[in-house]
Amino acid sequence: MRPDEKSAPIAHALAHATFIISGEFVSAQFWSAYFGVQPDREITKGQPFKLPSGKLSPRPGTLGLWAVESKSAVHSDSLGPHLKYLVGRLGLPRADLRELAAAQGAKVALWCYWMNESGDRVPDVPDDIRAMMEAMGGTVEIDEYR
Repeated sequence: MRPDEKSAPIAHALAHATFIISGEFVSAQFWSAYFGVQPDREITKGQPFKLPSGKLSPRPGTLGLWAVESKSAVHSDSLGPHLKYLVGRLGLPRADLRELAAAQGAKVALWCYWMNESGDRVPDVPDDIRAMMEAMGGTVEIDEYR
């Protein structure tokens, strides 16, 4: 590229989702074996962990966490495709998930990133996914940014 040329801005997705199991006694190894999926992020309580920057945390984790993200696998500004990807990748719903999470004192959540700079976008979480999460003892959380 010549010095007088400007590169096009990098487009950032306006939505993505993360399936998270977290809690004081959460074992990332257990959940990796249960789902047959390696997490995108994991924390073991009392151990240093990898930050999103790739650096090691300066302090040990205060809880356990196992998380699978849609961000790198799905390119859509709508939540539906991100959520459906996670459902398929993790084989959801799972009848025993509520009981297993409760045994570890864990919280199960679908965390949804939603960029709404224009103020006119409405998060599109399908009703069947909300109902599925509720049946498994989980929540759907929308983290909206303006």
